[in-house]
Amino acid sequence: MTPEATADKRRHREVLQAMSGLLMGMFVSILAGTVVSTSLPIIISDLKGDQTAYTWVVTATLLATTVSTPIWGKLADLMSRKLLVQLSLIIFVLGSALAGFSQDTNTLILFRVLQGLGAGGLTALVQVVMADLISPRERGRYMGYVGAVMAVGTVGGPLLGGFITDGIGWRWNFYIALPFAVVALLLIQFTLHLPKRSRKVTIDYLGIVFIASGVSLLLIWVSLGGRQFEWSSGTSWLMLGGSIALLALAVLVELKAKEPIIPLTLFKNRTFVFAVLASLSVGVAMFGASVFLSQYLQLARGNTPTESGLLTLPMIAGLLISSIVVGQVISRTGVWKRYMVLGAVLLTIGISLMGTLRYDTPYVLMALYMLVMGAGIGMVMQNLVLVAQNSLHHSEMGSGSSSISFFRSLGGTAGVAALGAFLGHRIPDLITQGLDRLGVPASATGGVASGAIPDLSTLPGPIRTVIEAAYGEGVGDVFLLAIPLAVITIVMVALLPNTPLRTKTTEQLRQEAEDGTASLVDERNASIGKRAAEVSANEIGSTTDAVDDQRSPAASDRVR
Repeated sequence: MTPEATADKRRHREVLQAMSGLLMGMFVSILAGTVVSTSLPIIISDLKGDQTAYTWVVTATLLATTVSTPIWGKLADLMSRKLLVQLSLIIFVLGSALAGFSQDTNTLILFRVLQGLGAGGLTALVQVVMADLISPRERGRYMGYVGAVMAVGTVGGPLLGGFITDGIGWRWNFYIALPFAVVALLLIQFTLHLPKRSRKVTIDYLGIVFIASGVSLLLIWVSLGGRQFEWSSGTSWLMLGGSIALLALAVLVELKAKEPIIPLTLFKNRTFVFAVLASLSVGVAMFGASVFLSQYLQLARGNTPTESGLLTLPMIAGLLISSIVVGQVISRTGVWKRYMVLGAVLLTIGISLMGTLRYDTPYVLMALYMLVMGAGIGMVMQNLVLVAQNSLHHSEMGSGSSSISFFRSLGGTAGVAALGAFLGHRIPDLITQGLDRLGVPASATGGVASGAIPDLSTLPGPIRTVIEAAYGEGVGDVFLLAIPLAVITIVMVALLPNTPLRTKTTEQLRQEAEDGTASLVDERNASIGKRAAEVSANEIGSTTDAVDDQRSPAASDRVR
């Protein structure tokens, strides 16, 4: 084996060792989220919630994740990244464990917010630390491991969640992540070694307040508008105006802050801007698919949580295979744009096909639709972060990477809230229309016609068919509404500058910058010293000439 091959093998082993804790932390985050996804219809029904509560149990976590992601990312530029990863993991698991004790939907939503705060840290920090360890060109080589963890957590989570819900009870879904979290904390402590940063910490508290308040108010307005209040009502205009005012104040604060949470200079970077816009729509596809597919499979097709987890395997397979294969190809060739454009096109086709869903759509066709959509997400989602990081300065890696995740979560949260609000209107209308055709009064459904999540096993056959048909058509319409966003993804990805991927890690770039600064200081000092020596020599020469001029003629004659 050549010395180069030996060094590469050693480097590969060191990177995998350092990534082990990060991957376990990512697994905990994914597992804690996905074990609940297939159980939500049962959880909300057990806690006597409606469609609004169902949407908010999901939206609360996404909202907290969205708001906290840029804050975690900025802290990563100022403080120990290892400590921040451990702290976010602890917060996440604490929120997950407390959620298991919920007695109503309001309590569950509150603890899901805490869970989301920790998830925001894991979302932002894992990508930032990976940029410290692996160069953009090499990262595709390791995306297979990330994809495998995502697949095990995403596929195994719903299956495990369905088994737990059907066998033990849904509350244990929130406790299952605890042992994995302990292992993750130990691995991070003993395997992740990052250089210490000696930098004065200046936290932009005003920026945190205005960004969090403005984004939260905006997303709450999107979620509740048209249901809790009319879109054209005074409450609606007040919430919209308040969110715009808060975000405008956030922009003013960020322009003047010494260490802004989201540096506005990032938006001078074309690659960053296009990646942000593409991430918004990808977020809607990613989060929307996971949320509404569970409802469709359980409420439109009558599957159990375990069965609905199994039935989503085609989408997970598409995501896993495309992310691994494309990641390896990008790492070996350095070519990335054609695969991302292809992924955006597949995503749009997949979402369009999912828009044709009805309660009696053959599963073979549905599996094909999910496979295409999953392949598109896998080719685009992680590579948007990769391309954006490739264009960022090393000092902006934390805030820049987290901003991409922030806008992806923002798109997903707003999309799920808006689409959930639409579904909350659409389902009761479809159920009422179906009941009218049967000549059955709405009161006979026990509140289902008004938007409550139904327990299909307790309903008579004809009414159950009406409700299944309503959820089938309603979820299909949700995917149709997402098509324009997918088209935006194609346009933004096509506009991304086709910049070659760097072959150096963030830490190497930072070290080179520090060494370069030191070299400049040394050169400047040497130049100053050289000029000082020249000045001294000139002064000595001038003094000697003056002494010679003052010599006596006799002495001069003797010298001559």
